[in-house]
Amino acid sequence: MSDLRAPLRPKRKKDIVDFLVHFRWIIVIFVVLPISFTVYFLTYLGDVKSAMKSEKKRQKEHEENVKKVVNRLKQRNPTKDGLVCTARKPYIAVGMRNVDYKRARHFEVDLAAFRNILEIDKERMVAKVEPLVNMGQITRATVPMNLALAVVAELDDLTVGGLINGYGIEGSSHIYGLFSDTVVALEVVLSDGRVVRATKDNEYSDLFYAIPWSQGTLGLLVSAEIKLIPVKEYMKVTYKPARGNLKELAQVYADSFAPRDGDQSKVPDFVEAMIYTPTEGVFMTGVYASKEDAKKKGNVINNQGWWFKPWFYQHAQKALKKGEFVEFIPTREYYHRHTRCLYWEGKLILPFADQWWFRWLLGWIMPPKVSLLKATQGDAIRNYYHDRHVIQDLLIPLYKVGDALEFVHREMEVYPIWLCPHRLFKLPLKTMVFPEAGFEHHHRQGDTSYAQMFTDVGVYYAPGPVLRGEEYNGAAAVHHLEQWLIENHGFQPQYAVSELNEKDFWRMFDGSLYEQCRKKYGSVGTFMSIYYKSKKGRKTEKEVQEAEAAILEPEEAEAAIY
Repeated sequence: MSDLRAPLRPKRKKDIVDFLVHFRWIIVIFVVLPISFTVYFLTYLGDVKSAMKSEKKRQKEHEENVKKVVNRLKQRNPTKDGLVCTARKPYIAVGMRNVDYKRARHFEVDLAAFRNILEIDKERMVAKVEPLVNMGQITRATVPMNLALAVVAELDDLTVGGLINGYGIEGSSHIYGLFSDTVVALEVVLSDGRVVRATKDNEYSDLFYAIPWSQGTLGLLVSAEIKLIPVKEYMKVTYKPARGNLKELAQVYADSFAPRDGDQSKVPDFVEAMIYTPTEGVFMTGVYASKEDAKKKGNVINNQGWWFKPWFYQHAQKALKKGEFVEFIPTREYYHRHTRCLYWEGKLILPFADQWWFRWLLGWIMPPKVSLLKATQGDAIRNYYHDRHVIQDLLIPLYKVGDALEFVHREMEVYPIWLCPHRLFKLPLKTMVFPEAGFEHHHRQGDTSYAQMFTDVGVYYAPGPVLRGEEYNGAAAVHHLEQWLIENHGFQPQYAVSELNEKDFWRMFDGSLYEQCRKKYGSVGTFMSIYYKSKKGRKTEKEVQEAEAAILEPEEAEAAIY
């Protein structure tokens, strides 16, 4: 194993922003949490009201709202109205990346009404939903039926549209792939107002494969049909501790869900791991269990969803002291196990919120909405977090997890680290993210002839040097991280802060299908390009004009990408 000693860094002088960040909990407790709870409650009432409507009425309202979107697009004057984007406020997005493209001239289309579950089809095993339906809403509807989406992203606030247009993963992704891999059909409004239904085998199949990771830059998603699977009432979770160096921990992780003998009967329904220190980790596997199995004598049931319960990552950490243990968690509570504490980010936002007294007194109004945290932080604190905080996901081949853990330790020294495996399928068309060439011939652990096993290495917290009060260059660390990903066939979800220039962006992602669809479906000059939308920094009026002018010179615009 390579040298993991942290480099010596000089101490950093504190300034007024450090003071504001240190006491930000006052604003969070007295402003953000009460408003968050109110918004959550009102949203819940809206969901209940929607569920009480007949499917026929919800579908009729959906069709009327789609017509409004079409009419709004037709009102746009391409020469003066700016590029099309949604009317959602910049701070609403869940993620650290600044939504700076909305600070320049743009043309807004309001999709706020698209938050209804349109149909749960038990025969086709498909849920038809609108893009603003979130994970909490969909599990509330499906789990009582003993059904669930094949991939349920952990945080309640994550929406279907964001998970399809961007990136979504869960502990079942080692079987089903990323969230976008579970989509059956997409209903999209194109730049000219046409409403199309794209599937993997119809005339819009290229659009179907191009939309994931495109960040809404090919058209406006207005509904999606997503695969459902049968589930049981409980998740039987096994917590297994392990100690060793980072390479050894990576191997224990791989062995927990990808048996070396290839016996698929040993593959669990759910997998995740948390690396707590450079030498310690806990590896969790889950299998669905019936109510009867869970309530057998001697079994331990953990109602993890109660507000006063210890935060999940701290609960799992107990395995390092007590050894391996097994318990049963109600299925819906297991799906959202990281919501209340936002993985472990809640510890930075409210340093004492994990204490028993806070959990009993105020745990019921946790978590704060990420959008409200962003709305109340101001530019100074926002820039502070960009420089001295990390929220990144590294999607890398399974066999490189050990190397990734060592790199993150040397460059950022962030703990805990979240590990979650996912399949990256070999598809008929080459999409923005894709397996390594020839992976199927190497027969590496976890790989099959049709999919390469990848892992999300989730790095969320303040780096060690920042916690010790040392100098730390966050922009440089992210730049090094992105170069490492490019060199190791890895990918970075676009919700994260990025230092990529355009050339390196298209070294990381494959733009051939994406650019082909932008040209074919009239997206150029109407919807902003994916790099333009996700790049760091505010967009200037000149950049807006250049992006709009691209519609007049499509060949030159396409060539500029490469």
